[in-house]
Amino acid sequence: MEKLLCFLVLISFFNVFGQTDMHKKAFVFPKESDNSYVSLKAPLKKPLKAFTVCLHIYSELALTRSYSIFSYATKKQANEILIYWSKGRGYLLSVHGTEVVFRSPENPLAPTHICVSWESDSGIAELWVDGKPMVRKSQEKGTSLGTEASIILGQDQDSFGGGYDKNQSSVGDIGDVNMWDSVLSPDEIRIVHSGGTFSPNVLDWRALKYEAHGEVFVKHQLWS
Repeated sequence: MEKLLCFLVLISFFNVFGQTDMHKKAFVFPKESDNSYVSLKAPLKKPLKAFTVCLHIYSELALTRSYSIFSYATKKQANEILIYWSKGRGYLLSVHGTEVVFRSPENPLAPTHICVSWESDSGIAELWVDGKPMVRKSQEKGTSLGTEASIILGQDQDSFGGGYDKNQSSVGDIGDVNMWDSVLSPDEIRIVHSGGTFSPNVLDWRALKYEAHGEVFVKHQLWS
């Protein structure tokens, strides 16, 4: 009986975080909410000393308010990694709770590709928008980031796996989410922007483990 229960638990877990090829697809968040989000599963075994996150975002929200793009929380730090559009300022990146802002004009009403990277050795953070770099910033030199992470699309975590506010939620499409435990080079980022990839080893859009909550839909992407 115990073996059967263990088997059923494993089957249930696989169904929740089953591996899916999301190529040419996107998550659609059709309306503002505090309960619609996507939880991503990442195979992290050691603290992060560097990372690169790349994704596509398509939203009208930049004209009206701020919103969360990518939220990576641990039990010790809700904003271990936070990528956020801050209305009137630009793109905000939080690493281990320390924020920097990349000044940017209002998001165009078109799909936008962004890549964010950071490394502990130098503390250097980079933001690339549609294959073009913003001015580099510095934050949290010498820090390492936790591995037991709750990774959320569509909401800003104010606590581990929760604390959602509908006024910070994403409305629109998010896709092509990939993450590495290293800093991609400028040439590699330009290739990713043009549709290539470099075997993402933290989050892989073509072998994604996720669970959707609330009103979230998987549709064909609207960008090439």
